[in-house]
Amino acid sequence: MSSKNELVAKAEKPGEEALRLHPFYRGKIETVPKCIIRDFDDFAIWYTPGVAQTCKEIEKDPEKVWEYTNKANTVAVISDGTRVLGLGDIGPEAGLPVMEGKALLYKYLGGVDVYPLCLDTKDPDEFIRVVKILQPTFGGINLEDIAQPKCFHILDTLRKETRIPVWHDDQQGTATVTLAALINALKIVGKKIDQIKVSMIGTGAASVACLRLMIAAGMNPGNVIMCDIDGILHPGRDDYKKGDPRYDFCQITNQEGRRGGIPETIIDTDVCIAYSASGPDVIKKEWVASMRKDSIVFACANPNPEIWPWDAKEAGVRIVATGRSDFPNQVNNSLGFPGIFRGVLDVRASVITDEMCIAAANELAQTAADKGLREDHLIPSMDEWEVYPREAVAVGLKAIEQGVAKIHASRQQLLERASGIIKRARYQAQVLMESGIIPQPPIE
Repeated sequence: MSSKNELVAKAEKPGEEALRLHPFYRGKIETVPKCIIRDFDDFAIWYTPGVAQTCKEIEKDPEKVWEYTNKANTVAVISDGTRVLGLGDIGPEAGLPVMEGKALLYKYLGGVDVYPLCLDTKDPDEFIRVVKILQPTFGGINLEDIAQPKCFHILDTLRKETRIPVWHDDQQGTATVTLAALINALKIVGKKIDQIKVSMIGTGAASVACLRLMIAAGMNPGNVIMCDIDGILHPGRDDYKKGDPRYDFCQITNQEGRRGGIPETIIDTDVCIAYSASGPDVIKKEWVASMRKDSIVFACANPNPEIWPWDAKEAGVRIVATGRSDFPNQVNNSLGFPGIFRGVLDVRASVITDEMCIAAANELAQTAADKGLREDHLIPSMDEWEVYPREAVAVGLKAIEQGVAKIHASRQQLLERASGIIKRARYQAQVLMESGIIPQPPIE
Protein backbone atom coordinates (compact mmCIF):
# COMPACT_ATOMS: atom_id res chain seq x y z
CA MET A 1 0.00 0.00 0.00
CA SER A 2 1.46 3.35 -1.05
CA SER A 3 1.97 6.02 1.57
CA LYS A 4 0.14 9.34 1.32
CA ASN A 5 3.40 11.09 0.42
CA GLU A 6 3.95 8.62 -2.43
CA LEU A 7 0.42 9.16 -3.69
CA VAL A 8 0.85 12.93 -3.64
CA ALA A 9 4.21 12.64 -5.44
CA LYS A 10 2.55 10.48 -8.09
CA ALA A 11 -0.20 13.09 -8.48
CA GLU A 12 2.42 15.79 -9.15
CA LYS A 13 4.38 13.77 -11.74
CA PRO A 14 2.23 14.59 -14.86
CA GLY A 15 2.83 18.32 -14.36
CA GLU A 16 6.58 17.79 -14.17
CA GLU A 17 6.54 15.71 -17.36
CA ALA A 18 4.38 18.31 -19.11
CA LEU A 19 7.02 20.99 -18.53
CA ARG A 20 9.69 18.67 -19.93
CA LEU A 21 7.89 17.39 -23.02
CA HIS A 22 5.90 20.38 -24.28
CA PRO A 23 9.00 22.34 -25.31
CA PHE A 24 10.52 19.18 -26.84
CA TYR A 25 7.59 18.69 -29.23
CA ARG A 26 6.70 22.40 -29.48
CA GLY A 27 3.02 21.66 -29.22
CA LYS A 28 0.94 18.55 -29.76
CA ILE A 29 -0.78 18.79 -33.14
CA GLU A 30 0.01 19.62 -36.75
CA THR A 31 -1.69 19.53 -40.16
CA VAL A 32 -0.93 16.53 -42.40
CA PRO A 33 -2.29 15.63 -45.86
CA LYS A 34 -5.13 13.11 -46.26
CA CYS A 35 -5.01 12.92 -50.08
CA ILE A 36 -2.51 11.25 -52.38
CA ILE A 37 0.46 13.27 -53.64
CA ARG A 38 1.96 11.02 -56.30
CA ASP A 39 3.94 13.82 -57.92
CA PHE A 40 3.73 17.57 -58.36
CA ASP A 41 1.10 17.21 -61.08
CA ASP A 42 -1.39 16.25 -58.37
CA PHE A 43 -1.29 19.79 -57.02
CA ALA A 44 -3.18 20.79 -60.17
CA ILE A 45 -6.05 18.64 -58.82
CA TRP A 46 -5.91 19.69 -55.19
CA TYR A 47 -5.20 23.35 -55.90
CA THR A 48 -5.38 25.51 -59.01
CA PRO A 49 -6.59 24.98 -61.69
CA GLY A 50 -8.56 21.83 -60.83
CA VAL A 51 -9.94 23.02 -57.50
CA ALA A 52 -11.96 25.72 -59.28
CA GLN A 53 -14.41 23.08 -60.50
CA THR A 54 -15.23 22.03 -56.93
CA CYS A 55 -15.65 25.68 -55.96
CA LYS A 56 -18.20 26.15 -58.75
CA GLU A 57 -20.14 23.07 -57.66
CA ILE A 58 -20.33 24.31 -54.06
CA GLU A 59 -21.40 27.75 -55.28
CA LYS A 60 -24.33 26.13 -57.09
CA ASP A 61 -25.17 23.86 -54.15
CA PRO A 62 -23.62 24.95 -50.79
CA GLU A 63 -24.51 21.58 -49.22
CA LYS A 64 -21.78 19.97 -51.35
CA VAL A 65 -19.20 21.62 -49.08
CA TRP A 66 -19.84 18.66 -46.75
CA GLU A 67 -18.75 16.24 -49.50
CA TYR A 68 -15.96 18.16 -51.24
CA THR A 69 -14.08 19.42 -48.17
CA ASN A 70 -13.13 18.25 -44.69
CA LYS A 71 -15.90 20.34 -43.10
CA ALA A 72 -17.85 17.18 -42.22
CA ASN A 73 -15.03 16.03 -39.94
CA THR A 74 -13.82 19.38 -38.62
CA VAL A 75 -14.53 21.02 -35.27
CA ALA A 76 -13.20 24.24 -33.78
CA VAL A 77 -12.27 24.31 -30.09
CA ILE A 78 -12.74 27.95 -29.12
CA SER A 79 -11.83 29.65 -25.85
CA ASP A 80 -11.17 33.12 -24.48
CA GLY A 81 -8.92 31.76 -21.72
CA THR A 82 -11.06 33.17 -18.91
CA ARG A 83 -11.56 29.94 -16.97
CA VAL A 84 -8.86 27.45 -17.89
CA LEU A 85 -9.02 24.22 -15.90
CA GLY A 86 -8.82 25.22 -12.25
CA LEU A 87 -6.44 28.09 -13.01
CA GLY A 88 -8.96 30.85 -13.69
CA ASP A 89 -8.51 33.77 -16.10
CA ILE A 90 -5.00 33.11 -17.41
CA GLY A 91 -5.52 34.52 -20.90
CA PRO A 92 -5.81 33.09 -24.41
CA GLU A 93 -2.10 32.37 -24.88
CA ALA A 94 -1.85 30.43 -21.63
CA GLY A 95 -5.01 28.55 -22.56
CA LEU A 96 -3.64 27.38 -25.93
CA PRO A 97 -1.86 24.26 -24.55
CA VAL A 98 -5.21 23.05 -23.22
CA MET A 99 -6.94 23.63 -26.55
CA GLU A 100 -4.16 21.79 -28.38
CA GLY A 101 -4.54 18.93 -25.92
CA LYS A 102 -8.27 18.88 -26.62
CA ALA A 103 -7.54 18.69 -30.35
CA LEU A 104 -5.20 15.74 -29.79
CA LEU A 105 -7.85 13.85 -27.81
CA TYR A 106 -10.51 14.55 -30.42
CA LYS A 107 -8.30 13.08 -33.14
CA TYR A 108 -6.93 10.05 -31.34
CA LEU A 109 -10.14 9.04 -29.58
CA GLY A 110 -12.79 10.12 -32.05
CA GLY A 111 -11.04 10.57 -35.37
CA VAL A 112 -12.20 14.21 -35.47
CA ASP A 113 -9.98 16.93 -36.96
CA VAL A 114 -9.88 19.94 -34.63
CA TYR A 115 -8.49 23.46 -34.83
CA PRO A 116 -7.74 25.18 -31.50
CA LEU A 117 -8.73 28.84 -31.56
CA CYS A 118 -8.02 31.16 -28.62
CA LEU A 119 -9.75 34.53 -28.95
CA ASP A 120 -8.31 37.77 -27.61
CA THR A 121 -11.60 39.12 -26.31
CA LYS A 122 -13.60 38.92 -23.10
CA ASP A 123 -16.72 40.40 -24.66
CA PRO A 124 -19.38 37.65 -24.91
CA ASP A 125 -21.16 39.30 -27.82
CA GLU A 126 -17.93 39.64 -29.78
CA PHE A 127 -17.19 35.99 -28.98
CA ILE A 128 -20.62 35.01 -30.30
CA ARG A 129 -20.08 37.02 -33.48
CA VAL A 130 -16.72 35.35 -34.16
CA VAL A 131 -18.20 31.87 -33.77
CA LYS A 132 -21.11 32.69 -36.07
CA ILE A 133 -18.88 33.99 -38.88
CA LEU A 134 -16.67 30.89 -38.64
CA GLN A 135 -19.55 28.54 -39.43
CA PRO A 136 -18.71 27.95 -43.13
CA THR A 137 -15.45 26.22 -42.17
CA PHE A 138 -16.54 23.84 -39.42
CA GLY A 139 -18.94 20.96 -38.87
CA GLY A 140 -19.29 21.84 -35.20
CA ILE A 141 -18.05 24.10 -32.43
CA ASN A 142 -16.64 23.08 -29.04
CA LEU A 143 -16.66 25.99 -26.59
CA GLU A 144 -14.04 25.61 -23.90
CA ASP A 145 -12.87 27.24 -20.67
CA ILE A 146 -15.11 30.31 -20.65
CA ALA A 147 -15.91 32.05 -17.36
CA GLN A 148 -19.40 32.02 -15.93
CA PRO A 149 -21.96 33.51 -16.10
CA LYS A 150 -21.19 34.58 -19.68
CA CYS A 151 -20.64 30.96 -20.72
CA PHE A 152 -24.36 30.30 -20.21
CA HIS A 153 -25.33 33.25 -22.40
CA ILE A 154 -22.81 32.31 -25.10
CA LEU A 155 -23.92 28.68 -25.31
CA ASP A 156 -27.65 29.37 -25.17
CA THR A 157 -27.40 32.09 -27.81
CA LEU A 158 -25.25 30.07 -30.21
CA ARG A 159 -27.42 26.97 -29.88
CA LYS A 160 -30.36 29.07 -31.06
CA GLU A 161 -28.63 31.12 -33.75
CA THR A 162 -26.17 28.80 -35.51
CA ARG A 163 -26.76 26.22 -38.24
CA ILE A 164 -24.10 23.83 -36.94
CA PRO A 165 -24.01 22.14 -33.52
CA VAL A 166 -22.43 24.15 -30.71
CA TRP A 167 -21.33 22.37 -27.56
CA HIS A 168 -19.73 23.68 -24.38
CA ASP A 169 -17.67 20.82 -23.04
CA ASP A 170 -17.37 22.33 -19.57
CA GLN A 171 -21.17 22.22 -19.46
CA GLN A 172 -22.61 19.43 -21.61
CA GLY A 173 -19.49 17.25 -21.72
CA THR A 174 -18.93 17.30 -17.98
CA ALA A 175 -22.62 16.68 -17.36
CA THR A 176 -22.75 13.69 -19.70
CA VAL A 177 -19.80 11.84 -18.18
CA THR A 178 -20.85 12.72 -14.62
CA LEU A 179 -24.32 11.31 -15.30
CA ALA A 180 -22.80 8.12 -16.70
CA ALA A 181 -20.68 7.64 -13.57
CA LEU A 182 -23.64 8.40 -11.31
CA ILE A 183 -25.86 5.88 -13.12
CA ASN A 184 -23.41 3.10 -12.35
CA ALA A 185 -22.54 4.28 -8.84
CA LEU A 186 -26.22 4.16 -7.96
CA LYS A 187 -26.48 0.64 -9.40
CA ILE A 188 -23.68 -0.51 -7.11
CA VAL A 189 -25.18 0.99 -3.93
CA GLY A 190 -28.75 0.08 -4.88
CA LYS A 191 -30.24 3.58 -4.90
CA LYS A 192 -32.48 5.32 -7.44
CA ILE A 193 -31.84 8.69 -9.05
CA ASP A 194 -35.31 10.03 -8.28
CA GLN A 195 -35.00 9.20 -4.57
CA ILE A 196 -31.46 10.20 -3.58
CA LYS A 197 -30.53 13.37 -1.72
CA VAL A 198 -27.67 15.18 -3.44
CA SER A 199 -25.22 17.85 -2.29
CA MET A 200 -23.52 19.92 -4.98
CA ILE A 201 -20.46 22.00 -4.17
CA GLY A 202 -19.88 24.80 -6.66
CA THR A 203 -22.27 26.61 -8.99
CA GLY A 204 -20.06 27.11 -12.02
CA ALA A 205 -20.66 25.90 -15.56
CA ALA A 206 -19.99 22.24 -14.75
CA SER A 207 -22.29 22.12 -11.72
CA VAL A 208 -25.10 23.98 -13.46
CA ALA A 209 -24.96 21.70 -16.50
CA CYS A 210 -24.74 18.57 -14.36
CA LEU A 211 -27.84 19.52 -12.44
CA ARG A 212 -29.74 20.44 -15.60
CA LEU A 213 -28.94 17.09 -17.21
CA MET A 214 -29.54 15.06 -14.05
CA ILE A 215 -32.96 16.66 -13.67
CA ALA A 216 -33.69 15.77 -17.30
CA ALA A 217 -32.62 12.20 -16.45
CA GLY A 218 -35.06 11.97 -13.53
CA MET A 219 -33.44 13.55 -10.47
CA ASN A 220 -35.81 15.41 -8.11
CA PRO A 221 -34.48 19.01 -7.87
CA GLY A 222 -36.10 19.44 -4.46
CA ASN A 223 -33.72 16.79 -3.13
CA VAL A 224 -30.65 18.75 -4.25
CA ILE A 225 -28.77 21.12 -1.95
CA MET A 226 -26.42 23.38 -3.90
CA CYS A 227 -23.70 25.54 -2.35
CA ASP A 228 -21.51 28.29 -3.74
CA ILE A 229 -18.91 30.54 -2.11
CA ASP A 230 -21.69 32.51 -0.37
CA GLY A 231 -23.51 29.48 0.98
CA ILE A 232 -26.47 27.27 0.17
CA LEU A 233 -28.85 28.29 -2.60
CA HIS A 234 -32.41 29.06 -1.43
CA PRO A 235 -35.31 31.32 -2.51
CA GLY A 236 -34.10 34.16 -0.30
CA ARG A 237 -30.86 34.62 -2.26
CA ASP A 238 -30.98 37.84 -4.28
CA ASP A 239 -27.52 37.74 -5.85
CA TYR A 240 -28.65 35.75 -8.89
CA LYS A 241 -30.96 37.47 -11.33
CA LYS A 242 -33.63 36.12 -13.66
CA GLY A 243 -32.06 34.68 -16.78
CA ASP A 244 -29.23 33.10 -14.80
CA PRO A 245 -29.88 29.36 -14.36
CA ARG A 246 -28.76 29.63 -10.74
CA TYR A 247 -31.69 31.96 -10.07
CA ASP A 248 -33.97 29.11 -11.11
CA PHE A 249 -32.05 26.66 -8.93
CA CYS A 250 -32.62 28.94 -5.94
CA GLN A 251 -36.33 28.44 -6.48
CA ILE A 252 -36.52 24.70 -7.21
CA THR A 253 -33.76 23.08 -5.13
CA ASN A 254 -33.34 22.67 -1.36
CA GLN A 255 -36.98 21.94 -0.53
CA GLU A 256 -36.11 21.44 3.14
CA GLY A 257 -34.77 25.00 3.38
CA ARG A 258 -31.20 24.39 4.52
CA ARG A 259 -28.88 27.30 5.28
CA GLY A 260 -25.12 27.38 5.82
CA GLY A 261 -21.96 26.42 3.98
CA ILE A 262 -20.33 23.26 2.69
CA PRO A 263 -20.66 21.21 5.93
CA GLU A 264 -24.40 21.93 6.13
CA THR A 265 -24.76 21.13 2.43
CA ILE A 266 -23.13 17.72 2.65
CA ILE A 267 -24.62 16.35 5.86
CA ASP A 268 -27.19 13.53 5.45
CA THR A 269 -26.87 13.32 1.66
CA ASP A 270 -26.39 10.19 -0.45
CA VAL A 271 -24.25 11.80 -3.12
CA CYS A 272 -21.85 14.75 -3.13
CA ILE A 273 -20.88 16.17 -6.51
CA ALA A 274 -18.17 18.83 -6.35
CA TYR A 275 -16.92 21.00 -9.19
CA SER A 276 -15.44 23.83 -7.18
CA ALA A 277 -11.95 24.94 -6.13
CA SER A 278 -8.86 22.83 -6.57
CA GLY A 279 -7.97 21.02 -3.36
CA PRO A 280 -7.24 19.13 -1.33
CA ASP A 281 -9.09 20.07 1.89
CA VAL A 282 -11.75 22.16 0.19
CA ILE A 283 -13.97 19.34 1.47
CA LYS A 284 -12.89 17.89 4.81
CA LYS A 285 -12.99 14.31 6.02
CA GLU A 286 -15.35 15.06 8.88
CA TRP A 287 -17.86 16.60 6.49
CA VAL A 288 -18.15 13.56 4.22
CA ALA A 289 -18.26 11.37 7.31
CA SER A 290 -21.67 12.94 8.00
CA MET A 291 -23.17 11.56 4.78
CA ARG A 292 -25.63 8.67 4.62
CA LYS A 293 -24.65 5.02 4.44
CA ASP A 294 -23.15 3.86 1.13
CA SER A 295 -22.28 7.43 0.23
CA ILE A 296 -20.87 8.55 -3.11
CA VAL A 297 -18.44 11.46 -3.57
CA PHE A 298 -17.43 12.91 -6.91
CA ALA A 299 -14.58 15.37 -6.16
CA CYS A 300 -13.85 16.63 -9.65
CA ALA A 301 -11.90 19.89 -9.38
CA ASN A 302 -8.76 20.20 -11.49
CA PRO A 303 -5.88 19.83 -11.14
CA ASN A 304 -6.48 18.39 -7.64
CA PRO A 305 -9.75 17.06 -6.22
CA GLU A 306 -11.50 18.87 -3.39
CA ILE A 307 -10.61 15.92 -1.13
CA TRP A 308 -8.05 13.19 -1.73
CA PRO A 309 -9.78 9.87 -2.47
CA TRP A 310 -7.95 8.07 0.33
CA ASP A 311 -9.15 10.65 2.85
CA ALA A 312 -12.74 10.26 1.68
CA LYS A 313 -12.46 6.48 1.95
CA GLU A 314 -11.04 6.75 5.48
CA ALA A 315 -14.08 8.87 6.36
CA GLY A 316 -16.44 6.08 5.30
CA VAL A 317 -17.36 7.05 1.74
CA ARG A 318 -18.09 3.93 -0.29
CA ILE A 319 -17.47 5.20 -3.85
CA VAL A 320 -15.11 8.04 -4.80
CA ALA A 321 -14.51 9.54 -8.22
CA THR A 322 -12.25 12.41 -9.29
CA GLY A 323 -11.25 14.19 -12.48
CA ARG A 324 -7.73 12.74 -12.50
CA SER A 325 -6.49 9.98 -14.80
CA ASP A 326 -4.06 8.66 -12.20
CA PHE A 327 -6.83 7.81 -9.71
CA PRO A 328 -9.61 5.22 -10.09
CA ASN A 329 -13.00 6.36 -11.42
CA GLN A 330 -11.88 9.30 -13.49
CA VAL A 331 -14.89 11.43 -14.42
CA ASN A 332 -13.22 12.51 -17.59
CA ASN A 333 -14.76 14.61 -20.35
CA SER A 334 -12.48 12.76 -22.75
CA LEU A 335 -14.87 9.83 -22.47
CA GLY A 336 -17.61 12.03 -23.87
CA PHE A 337 -16.79 14.65 -26.48
CA PRO A 338 -14.80 12.51 -29.00
CA GLY A 339 -17.53 9.87 -29.33
CA ILE A 340 -20.38 12.35 -29.10
CA PHE A 341 -19.01 14.55 -31.87
CA ARG A 342 -18.17 11.47 -33.93
CA GLY A 343 -21.84 10.57 -33.79
CA VAL A 344 -22.97 14.16 -34.43
CA LEU A 345 -20.75 14.53 -37.50
CA ASP A 346 -21.57 11.10 -38.91
CA VAL A 347 -25.28 11.93 -39.14
CA ARG A 348 -24.69 15.64 -39.75
CA ALA A 349 -26.81 16.69 -36.78
CA SER A 350 -27.74 20.36 -36.55
CA VAL A 351 -27.78 20.50 -32.74
CA ILE A 352 -26.76 18.45 -29.68
CA THR A 353 -29.84 17.93 -27.54
CA ASP A 354 -30.12 16.91 -23.89
CA GLU A 355 -31.60 13.63 -25.06
CA MET A 356 -28.51 12.96 -27.17
CA CYS A 357 -26.34 13.62 -24.09
CA ILE A 358 -28.44 11.25 -21.98
CA ALA A 359 -28.17 8.59 -24.71
CA ALA A 360 -24.38 9.00 -24.61
CA ALA A 361 -24.35 8.76 -20.80
CA ASN A 362 -26.41 5.57 -20.85
CA GLU A 363 -24.12 4.01 -23.44
CA LEU A 364 -21.04 4.99 -21.44
CA ALA A 365 -22.56 3.43 -18.34
CA GLN A 366 -23.55 0.28 -20.21
CA THR A 367 -20.10 -0.13 -21.74
CA ALA A 368 -18.60 -0.24 -18.25
CA ALA A 369 -21.37 -2.51 -16.97
CA ASP A 370 -20.70 -4.98 -19.78
CA LYS A 371 -17.20 -5.49 -18.37
CA GLY A 372 -18.38 -5.71 -14.77
CA LEU A 373 -19.01 -2.86 -12.38
CA ARG A 374 -16.85 -2.37 -9.31
CA GLU A 375 -16.53 0.40 -6.78
CA ASP A 376 -13.31 1.42 -8.54
CA HIS A 377 -14.68 0.90 -12.07
CA LEU A 378 -17.76 3.05 -12.64
CA ILE A 379 -17.13 4.10 -16.22
CA PRO A 380 -14.74 3.01 -18.95
CA SER A 381 -11.17 4.22 -19.12
CA MET A 382 -9.81 6.12 -22.10
CA ASP A 383 -7.94 3.05 -23.37
CA GLU A 384 -11.17 1.10 -23.91
CA TRP A 385 -11.41 2.23 -27.52
CA GLU A 386 -14.75 0.58 -28.25
CA VAL A 387 -16.59 3.03 -26.02
CA TYR A 388 -16.18 5.80 -28.61
CA PRO A 389 -17.88 4.13 -31.59
CA ARG A 390 -20.58 2.78 -29.29
CA GLU A 391 -21.21 6.26 -27.96
CA ALA A 392 -21.19 7.69 -31.48
CA VAL A 393 -23.86 5.21 -32.56
CA ALA A 394 -26.08 6.01 -29.55
CA VAL A 395 -25.83 9.74 -30.27
CA GLY A 396 -26.37 9.34 -34.00
CA LEU A 397 -29.44 7.15 -33.57
CA LYS A 398 -30.95 9.58 -31.07
CA ALA A 399 -30.35 12.49 -33.46
CA ILE A 400 -32.09 10.56 -36.23
CA GLU A 401 -34.97 9.72 -33.89
CA GLN A 402 -35.35 13.38 -32.91
CA GLY A 403 -35.32 14.60 -36.50
CA VAL A 404 -32.17 16.74 -36.19
CA ALA A 405 -29.98 14.60 -38.49
CA LYS A 406 -29.49 15.10 -42.23
CA ILE A 407 -28.04 11.63 -42.76
CA HIS A 408 -30.02 8.51 -41.86
CA ALA A 409 -28.24 5.21 -41.36
CA SER A 410 -28.69 1.94 -39.52
CA ARG A 411 -26.99 1.03 -36.24
CA GLN A 412 -24.59 -1.26 -38.09
CA GLN A 413 -23.74 1.36 -40.71
CA LEU A 414 -23.02 3.95 -38.04
CA LEU A 415 -20.90 1.50 -36.05
CA GLU A 416 -18.82 0.53 -39.07
CA ARG A 417 -18.27 4.16 -40.06
CA ALA A 418 -17.30 5.36 -36.59
CA SER A 419 -15.07 2.34 -35.92
CA GLY A 420 -13.26 2.75 -39.24
CA ILE A 421 -12.53 6.45 -38.74
CA ILE A 422 -11.34 5.99 -35.15
CA LYS A 423 -9.13 3.00 -36.00
CA ARG A 424 -7.56 4.99 -38.84
CA ALA A 425 -6.66 7.85 -36.49
CA ARG A 426 -5.02 5.51 -34.00
CA TYR A 427 -3.16 3.59 -36.68
CA GLN A 428 -1.92 6.84 -38.18
CA ALA A 429 -0.41 7.90 -34.84
CA GLN A 430 1.15 4.47 -34.38
CA VAL A 431 2.77 4.54 -37.83
CA LEU A 432 4.17 8.04 -37.25
CA MET A 433 5.75 6.94 -33.96
CA GLU A 434 7.12 3.66 -35.33
CA SER A 435 8.66 5.45 -38.32
CA GLY A 436 10.31 8.06 -36.11
CA ILE A 437 8.44 10.94 -37.72
CA ILE A 438 7.10 11.50 -34.22
CA PRO A 439 10.35 11.05 -32.26
CA GLN A 440 10.64 9.45 -28.84
CA PRO A 441 11.38 12.01 -26.12
CA PRO A 442 14.87 12.17 -24.63
CA ILE A 443 15.53 10.09 -21.55
CA GLU A 444 15.27 12.25 -18.44
